[in-house]
Amino acid sequence: MKKQQTMKSKSHLYFAGKKAGNRKMDYSSMSDNRLAMEPSKEFVFNYKGCYFAVNTTPEHVASLENFEIKDSDIFITTYPKSGTVWTQNILSLILHKGHRNGTENMETMDRIPWLEYNIRNADFDSLPSPRVFVTHLPYYLTPRDLRNRKGRVIYVSRNPKDVLVSYYHFSKFIVTLEEIPDFNIFMERFLAGKVLASAWFDHVSGWCNHAKDFNILFLTYEEMKKDLRSAVLKICNFIGKKLSEEEIESVVRQATFENMQKDPRANYENMPEDIAMKGKGRFLRKGTVGDWKNMMTVAQNERFDEVLMDKIKTLPIKFTWDLDSEM
Repeated sequence: MKKQQTMKSKSHLYFAGKKAGNRKMDYSSMSDNRLAMEPSKEFVFNYKGCYFAVNTTPEHVASLENFEIKDSDIFITTYPKSGTVWTQNILSLILHKGHRNGTENMETMDRIPWLEYNIRNADFDSLPSPRVFVTHLPYYLTPRDLRNRKGRVIYVSRNPKDVLVSYYHFSKFIVTLEEIPDFNIFMERFLAGKVLASAWFDHVSGWCNHAKDFNILFLTYEEMKKDLRSAVLKICNFIGKKLSEEEIESVVRQATFENMQKDPRANYENMPEDIAMKGKGRFLRKGTVGDWKNMMTVAQNERFDEVLMDKIKTLPIKFTWDLDSEM
């Protein structure tokens, strides 16, 4: 494993514009660099304390309060870059035999659509049962029925240092995300909650502290990496899906990060170019635990700990910072 870098990060501040192919602007000469901390309204809007991408609307988000939940509905809920797409694919493999045996070529986004980002204009009412949705919504913006323990929620969290690094790389090729080339500025925005989905700690702690309001299963990205079979069994038990030993082994084999990275359906490789820039990155990038050590300087790590570590210790989740040690 590489040692933490000690070189200083770049000092230039950048701010993103929305011109295709040039989503960054140099703000290093500005007299008030505090503006560089504010996310561009060209990319996000704030609704009730949470930042959303502009490929949805406040009206649609507001309408979800009254979205009718069926008892069989399943929601994959995460903060960005916490194993969202991976969990989508695991659940798809569990639920759909055709996916496991390779006879279905249906895109993951069509099978498990985004609740707040319905970019495919899916008719949610016509989805086959069990309906499965994926969302980055904070607990307080989810449908009222869901907050009354109707349906099921699978909440996946990940250690925030790896989330930060993955999020930074992700923003480089997703057109609908503001690109911040300077990692130090991106980290400060992340710590301040000035990014899509707002503050990581608020998202995780909100779901943990209101767990009693939901029918919920908590998983961590790191435990899925360490023991994928156990995670698959937990999900099967939680949603009431009975699989044979052979089927379970098939799910586990195909759901390894390495195998999913090769699957165009699993890696969202058919996303339109107005959302993802081809050849600039991928949804499933490294899938490692502890990659933050290869990106963050000693000073950045100390700054991160200063802001978040005491708060993190109050959470009921035990985070793993690399596969060799636990917090």
